[in-house]
This record gives sequence, structure tokens and C-alpha cells, in this order.
Amino acid sequence: MKNLASMIDHTLLAADATPSQIERLCVEAIEYGFCSVCVNSSYVALASENLKASDVKVCAVVGFPLGAMQTEAKAYEAATAIREGAEEIDMVIHVGHLKAGDLAYVEADIRAVREATAGKVLKVIFETALISKEEIVTLCDICTRVGVDFVKTSTGFSTGGATLEDVALMKASVGEGVEVKASGGIRDYETAVAMVEAGATRLGVSAGIAIVTGALAAQGGY
Repeated sequence: MKNLASMIDHTLLAADATPSQIERLCVEAIEYGFCSVCVNSSYVALASENLKASDVKVCAVVGFPLGAMQTEAKAYEAATAIREGAEEIDMVIHVGHLKAGDLAYVEADIRAVREATAGKVLKVIFETALISKEEIVTLCDICTRVGVDFVKTSTGFSTGGATLEDVALMKASVGEGVEVKASGGIRDYETAVAMVEAGATRLGVSAGIAIVTGALAAQGGY
């Protein structure tokens, strides 16, 4: 299996996260070789400054965690984050419009952020705990059509996180070139491996260090 650390977005999105904690997050990401740090957009500039001499990317969440703000606000937040150094954007869909069957709104919302993030990696958060299996498949079709880079299970701030069933369904439902990010409730090595085996190629976790040390232990090197 590919090195797990290189698949991890080292995440800190708590409302009370402080600048010093973001700086520590960056130090840890460099030390353990994580793919990115995932932060709220107000911390992109700080994270970018702390990671400028490394290969670790900056990922910003947009429209987080509810996804219920205006499309224009999401697109502006994404463009601002990129201007300040973000290389990847994780946006939340408008769950209410999806539940209402307004697929045109949902697609336009995603497409606006895709246009604002041209040339950068865009991941679309479904919040799978709140939607049906049929809606997951529908979203995968929309995301494939729009040309996003990843579909993502969850924010980690709702009623549930990633499940193996949902990851496998998303993997089976997206088109060529679209990958799956599992996020929410992944706290140990065994769960991380199971998510990868189900089809995830990226993991959004706040327990990245525990996962990496668990991997070392499993390999007899810790």
C-alpha cells in the first residue's frame, strides 16, 4: 500500500483553533510527511508562510461546515484562499437544495467554485450522513460532469462521518479522473487502511500522527 502519510490531509478546523496551533500543525505535517494541512480559510496565509520551504500543500475549506451560504460567497472564499497560498480547496455542497431535488442549483454551486479554482485541486464534500445512497450517486455524476478532482464524504461536524459503504459507493459512481477522500471519524491505522481498501486515495483526519505511528507499529518499526 502507498505510504499512508502521503495520503493524509492533516486537519485542524475547530472554531477555537489558535494561530499557534496552526503553526504546530504545519510543523507536524512536515515532520511526518503528510500531503497537506487542511485549515479554515482565514489561516491559509499563516499556513502558507510556515510551509513555504516544504512540499506540504495548504488545503482550505470553503462554505464550511454547512454549505448553505450563497454560491458567490463560496466562490469568493475559494479565490481568496488560492490567492493567499491554498493549492487545494474542499467545498461543502448545499445539502438543502440537494434534498429538495434542485439539482440545477447544486451543479451551478459546484461549478462556480470549480471556475474559481481553475488549475487547483477541488474536493467536494457531500456530508454523506445527511443524504441517501441515491443522492450520493447523483452527486458523483454531477461532480464528474463538472470536472472536480475529488468527492469527499464528510465535514466531520455533522451527525456522522465516513463509512466503508459510502466510500465504496462513491468510488464506484465517479467517472475517470475523480478520486475519493474519506473524512470524519477516522482515528486509527486500521480504520484508515480499511478506507483506502474501500477506494479512498486521500484521508482527512485530525489523528494523522496516531495513524502513522500505528502504521509503523503494524510494520514492526515502532
